[in-house]
Amino acid sequence: MESTEKLQQIASQVRRDIVRMVHGAASGHPGGSLGCTDFFVALYFDVMHTKAPVFNMDGEGEDLFFLSNGHISPVWYSTLARRGFFPVGELATFRKIESRLQGHPATEEGLPGIRVASGSLGQGLSVAIGAAQAKKLNKDDRFVYSLHGDGELQEGQIWEAAMYAAHHKVDNIISTIDFNGQQIDGAVENVMNLGDLRAKWEAFGWQVHQMYGHSIDDIRRIVAEARDACGKGKPQMILMTTEMGKGVDFMEGTHKWHGVAPDDEQLAQALHQLEETLGDY
Repeated sequence: MESTEKLQQIASQVRRDIVRMVHGAASGHPGGSLGCTDFFVALYFDVMHTKAPVFNMDGEGEDLFFLSNGHISPVWYSTLARRGFFPVGELATFRKIESRLQGHPATEEGLPGIRVASGSLGQGLSVAIGAAQAKKLNKDDRFVYSLHGDGELQEGQIWEAAMYAAHHKVDNIISTIDFNGQQIDGAVENVMNLGDLRAKWEAFGWQVHQMYGHSIDDIRRIVAEARDACGKGKPQMILMTTEMGKGVDFMEGTHKWHGVAPDDEQLAQALHQLEETLGDY
């Protein structure tokens, strides 16, 4: 198990990767990627049981992860590369012609770590539930993790999937909502207020946990708590509070950096705030 300090160092490097990737492509989604960095690093470098850097699509005998809000692909690509799934230098091809690192994760080019194309919001929970059921049918005792945006909960398919998982007692899935309160058009509460999410998910038959998404220790503790609650008839949901753009002061807490690339000066400002710990690509 990596130390908290080591994971924080990895997270700083991943944040550097994110702003450099989006700047290099002059497009992409830095805000949510920066906000979910600590979660991804904790998940891939500590929480999940994987066979990294070895990868196969079946994922038999290992934990699986599905990213539903696929627009935050920069944080996933960086994490996968830093974990050894593919060369770190490939991050420089993000959103370039013929790159495997498309703006939204895709599978046709066979990028290790990616099991399903994503980014069509609302669909990822259904996919993750299907994978979790397959594991149960195959008597595979590993877990399925998924991540979703808070604005994504405005999609009806999410709630159909929520009912399905509870009804069929899919109790080997641990889903997380990135609750940063922002979406592309503004504050979530102004676009379509989600109300009491804890009460909603509990009413749909899920066991609900809450955590602060910028504390490695809190992420470790709450995910372990959710994992311990698996196998008892209920799917698990974690409501994770984060700040969009975390780590870069002028990007923090605003929807304006949902899908905007920094210019040269802004990149320099961002990199000045983020420690280089593992070496830039």
